[in-house]
Amino acid sequence: MGTDSGPPRRSRRERPAKPALSRDGIVAAAVGIMRSEGLGKVTMRRLAQELDTGPASLYVYVANTAELHAAILDELLGPLRVADGGDWRERLEGLLTSYTATLFAHPGLARAALVIRPTGTHYLRLVESVLALLDEGGIAPAQAAWGVDILLQYTTATAAEQATRDQSADTQAEWDSLTDTLHGTSERTHPHIAELASQLVSGTAEQRMAWGIATLINGIRATPVPAEDVSAEGTGI
Repeated sequence: MGTDSGPPRRSRRERPAKPALSRDGIVAAAVGIMRSEGLGKVTMRRLAQELDTGPASLYVYVANTAELHAAILDELLGPLRVADGGDWRERLEGLLTSYTATLFAHPGLARAALVIRPTGTHYLRLVESVLALLDEGGIAPAQAAWGVDILLQYTTATAAEQATRDQSADTQAEWDSLTDTLHGTSERTHPHIAELASQLVSGTAEQRMAWGIATLINGIRATPVPAEDVSAEGTGI
């Protein structure tokens, strides 16, 4: 007597073939997970699950999670371009502002960008663009080479700080408390804070970042780099 064992199982030959793994495909899947679940969920195990493979197979293309996060950042930098026309300072500020906005849209990535070191095509284009604009502004090559590191550090830190604050439910209360504290300081014990209390919290985030970029550019232009020490270990970009 026969038994109903359900529909017959499909053989391996009948199943649709999985797309072949590639670095581009892995990074694209990682970006998708980050957009929907956040950077904290972008792990080798989660990515392997998404791609229907084993974690070990991913290491052929990506050495570790840090390299994967760097590749995600590089992918998101793809749309960044230098604006046509206008003063070189304005175009540099616009490029760095766009870079900050890209990080700001992904708080986890903004914090990770403080320590990861992308080496992809889009990041190299960003560095090249900043160097080209500094060169256009007549800044000495050595100072531009060190200056690009400072500019990207500043804008990355700004994005990470602001994105982290905006995730907090107590951000406004904390800001109000700081403002009240500054305005309530005694001229006797903290004369400089008392005098500048309003200025310490003045300006929008956009105004402050633009001022910071301008200040850094002026400093980069005016400050020669120290004599080269071939024995020193590099810490730049």
